[in-house]
Amino acid sequence: MEKLPPLNAIKAFEVAARAGSFTLAASELGVSSAAVSQQIRNLETWFGKQLFVRTGNRITLTDAGHAIYPQTARALGDIAAIGQRMLEGGLRTRLVVSVPFSLAELWLAPRLAELLDAYPQMAIDVRAEDDPIDLMRQNVDLRISYGDYHYPGLRMVRLVHDDVLPVCAPEFWQRHGNGDPGLTELHESLFIHTNWGPNYASHPSWADWFAACGASRSPDPSHGRRVGLSSLAIASARLGLGIALGQRVMAQADLEAGRLIALSSVSVRLGHPYCAFMPPAKADRADVAALVGLLVNTAPSTRG
Repeated sequence: MEKLPPLNAIKAFEVAARAGSFTLAASELGVSSAAVSQQIRNLETWFGKQLFVRTGNRITLTDAGHAIYPQTARALGDIAAIGQRMLEGGLRTRLVVSVPFSLAELWLAPRLAELLDAYPQMAIDVRAEDDPIDLMRQNVDLRISYGDYHYPGLRMVRLVHDDVLPVCAPEFWQRHGNGDPGLTELHESLFIHTNWGPNYASHPSWADWFAACGASRSPDPSHGRRVGLSSLAIASARLGLGIALGQRVMAQADLEAGRLIALSSVSVRLGHPYCAFMPPAKADRADVAALVGLLVNTAPSTRG
């Protein structure tokens, strides 16, 4: 057998590269930051290459680090999958899907219902959680993520590049619309704003939507309704609490059923697509492939 690099050091490297921090890697591995740093030094000595550039408490991959990261991530995923199959006696009984909170109810759940119509005996475990996660350690078969950059060592399939458009309940528009198709005269208290959180800067705002319409209006979030999830913005609009700049993939069912109406054909694309990520050893499994195919084929068409 060819000489192998130290496996503990390989694991430390993969976690540190994914987390972007020796401190976060140490927390995940249950060791000290110094221990992670020492493992990385051992691996760099073994390869004769510097794998990270260290700047204070920040680390970034060197060219050599980028070159080996995808292979190390795939190899560790394969090893984890082998271990799981052995522990389960070679039988897989559950599909584990991880998804952002906003997508879980309004987009993923209806598609899982379609999947279960075709595979009624399939057991599914849905986990709503924020990026990033460790798919191998948490035994996740498929992660749906906003953006195509979180998991460079995994198999990726782009699902949908969503857009946002103004939506509200029909009854709300009857009470407050006042024949204002451009929304330029509506009071600021009638707008619903989504707070995407500190990790996101690419989601369009009401100011972006008005700019796309050729208007300069920028409704002040402090004067309107503010919510912390894009799915909650849709729910609030459905309940008649205001006009949401809603994501099409989440509003689609309500629009088709007439519970929401679109107030304009103008939409603004999100900064990144939604993508499915899978450990390479699991990507071709029948249940995983079936769900990915369903998600791709039932993604709504969008306009930007």
